[in-house]
Amino acid sequence: MTNSTHGARTTAFGGGLLALSLLLASCGGDDSTTTDSAGAGHSMGSSSSGGPMSPSGTSSPAGTPASGPHNAADVAFATGMVPHHGQAVVMAEMAETRAASPEVRQLAADIKAAQGPEIAQMSGWLAGWGEDVPDADSMAMGMDHDMGDMGGDDSSGMGGMMSSDDMSKLTAASGPAFDRMWLTGMVAHHEGAVEMSKAELMQGANPDAKKLARAIITAQQAEIATMRKILGG
Repeated sequence: MTNSTHGARTTAFGGGLLALSLLLASCGGDDSTTTDSAGAGHSMGSSSSGGPMSPSGTSSPAGTPASGPHNAADVAFATGMVPHHGQAVVMAEMAETRAASPEVRQLAADIKAAQGPEIAQMSGWLAGWGEDVPDADSMAMGMDHDMGDMGGDDSSGMGGMMSSDDMSKLTAASGPAFDRMWLTGMVAHHEGAVEMSKAELMQGANPDAKKLARAIITAQQAEIATMRKILGG
């Protein structure tokens, strides 16, 4: 074999290797782009779904205001209803292990499922409006007697909240005695929420807050009727 022939073949072989290298690099770049894109899509999906909400709905508020204008009555409604709902959720969680009646346990589960998301919704409104967001658990274990007792109204606008003494007694109870105390307390609690919602309908301006107020009235009046039926039975 001549040197010129050998050199030509070497040059051709080197050129083939270069072309193959360029082709592999191009394919590798495409794979990398596809992987990055898929990874980014997965990350965005996880972010939009968010993490699990706590039972009392005290996850970080979304900060999204309700649509339309709002006034002081809307702020007062959300500010008062967040801890009001928070106590109801805590009471519902108590029933999971203390209630004797399957009807009470089911009602408690329904209350928790409904009011937890409503806490998050109202917290998001307040954050979006630039208002302070109350801790949903701040009064979960009861209000002071000078702020309200079981079934009574109070100057804070959160009627029906259980007092600290009421919650202590409820915590210590179980079985049928717990059921009676829980139902009696929750009826009063719901009546307070209904009154707060009626005030929002009369004085509020925000359409989303008014919509929630109407939903609370409808749902909680139905639950009041159910609880009174259980108590009567």
